[in-house]
Amino acid sequence: MPEVNETVAAGLAAYYEFVAEQLHMWADPLSNEQFWRKPYPYGNSVGHLVLHLTGNLNYYIGARVAETGYVRDRDREFTDQQPPPKEEALRAFDRTIAMVVATIRKQKTGDWGKAYTAEREPEAADRFQIFLRCAGHAYHHVGQIVYLSRELART
Repeated sequence: MPEVNETVAAGLAAYYEFVAEQLHMWADPLSNEQFWRKPYPYGNSVGHLVLHLTGNLNYYIGARVAETGYVRDRDREFTDQQPPPKEEALRAFDRTIAMVVATIRKQKTGDWGKAYTAEREPEAADRFQIFLRCAGHAYHHVGQIVYLSRELART
């Protein structure tokens, strides 16, 4: 029987990979213009949600667990008036998912319970909690991307 650590790491890594697959399933068919267009006067574009997920994971897992040195500009994730091309934004997201998965796989049994702190994240007290919370956050935004992509396909 596999150790709990292996089970947890394999399950979390697979879930992040699933989130990335789902995001690509909906974002890939969009044109660059659709990717950055807000279908409603409120809310976000698919592209800005991708930038947000990339920043979120790079900060909460990259900077705070993997110690990548990433410095986040959260406001810009939603307001960048000169965003990168769609393909560049998606490649950055994919690199971020790869970093998250690699970081998960590096965790030893004792690492999951190590104390965790970060700005704007008072609920996650340990590493396991931040990996879990970030996974839920990512999939929440993938749900928004599904909705936005369907709306963009109609217009």
